[in-house]
Amino acid sequence: MFDTVLLNCESITTLQKSLQNETNKNLQQNGQSKGSTGGKARGKKGKRNVVDLRTLLTLCAQAVATDDRRSANELMKQIRQHSDPTGDGMQRLAHYFVDGLEARLAGSGNQSYNPVVTRPTSAANFLKAYHLFLAACPFKKLADFFSNRTIMNLAENAARLHIIDFGVLYGFQWPSLIQRLSSRTGGPPKLKITGIDLPQPGFRPAERVEETGRRLANYAKTFKVPFEFHSIAQKWDTISIEDLKIESGELLVVNCNFRLRNLLDETVVVDSPRNKVLNLVRKLYPDVFILGIVNGGYSAPFFITRFREALFHYSTLFDMLETNVPREIPERRLIESEIFGWEAMNVIACEGAERIERPETYKQWQVRTTRAGFRQLPLDKAIMKTAKERVKTCYHKDFVIDEDNGWLLQGWKGRIIYAHSSWVPAS
Repeated sequence: MFDTVLLNCESITTLQKSLQNETNKNLQQNGQSKGSTGGKARGKKGKRNVVDLRTLLTLCAQAVATDDRRSANELMKQIRQHSDPTGDGMQRLAHYFVDGLEARLAGSGNQSYNPVVTRPTSAANFLKAYHLFLAACPFKKLADFFSNRTIMNLAENAARLHIIDFGVLYGFQWPSLIQRLSSRTGGPPKLKITGIDLPQPGFRPAERVEETGRRLANYAKTFKVPFEFHSIAQKWDTISIEDLKIESGELLVVNCNFRLRNLLDETVVVDSPRNKVLNLVRKLYPDVFILGIVNGGYSAPFFITRFREALFHYSTLFDMLETNVPREIPERRLIESEIFGWEAMNVIACEGAERIERPETYKQWQVRTTRAGFRQLPLDKAIMKTAKERVKTCYHKDFVIDEDNGWLLQGWKGRIIYAHSSWVPAS
């Protein structure tokens, strides 16, 4: 299953075609776009009235913010009547958002939320959802392409390559790079990956990172790439340079895709873990620091501002799935509940150190990374060209691919969701 998803592009293309056929069929049957209804939903019980879920959710959030329990409960009841985890995009989003509002009102946000990085979601389930995500949208595929192509360009003549991956999770990104390195002119380099993630709860905090290492070692063996894996499962701001076992003569790459948003910022801790990790990376003097971010403005300390921004952001994601994936596919529910639903729960229901979904916009990251002592590298024109071609030929016309200030931007219907850049220490 891993091989099919991570190495076989045809399996993704096949799934893509079947998704497109299904959504086109549904389009014809409905005689209208299957895109989300913009927040309008019909009642489940065959009522003819149309409600505006977006407005109801915003009103409910205002009631929760002022602790007006009577209004909040009344509005929640209305939202629950019209939301549905198997309905259209907006009905599904409302289902998860109202759970978050209920948890916030009850003061149980912290118990309701367990981030995806510490939950024991099986690798197989995660892989199924990942496969669907690769076929439905270009976001993850282009993120990996951006990182892997940047590394391949740099490691053309390297004898030893050391990749430090902050947020390795299941290591899905690396089998295709190992495969590419194996066919490098002059043979593959000696590859070392240091996989870093948060500790799992329980007696074996490093179990998942170690399992990822074993899996990657098997791929390296298959492709005859000399390989070493080093696992670290601890809070990232407590990691020291010594822990990373850097050796002279290595080409050093630091990679972090989408996970720096989970580190606390200055609104919680003055000496923030976010800056500590950036400072650590700078002190390593990597040959390149590859940064992928979730472009979001829903980190505000003020609840209503944050709620509105989260509503915009997740509406875009749920609408993207609604347009590209048939409703009855179980893996779609998995993505919506296990990933987007859980994130939304954290944004809405949690506060302080418990709120770990704290994205910033790419412009904010540009300022933060520059202040930490990095210089941004120009965007590789060949990478940009290939990315644009892939999106145009393989994906829905509403996907956005653009560039701004050295960042490669990805989005849906004009809203930028992800951004990618590469950096080197300034001096």
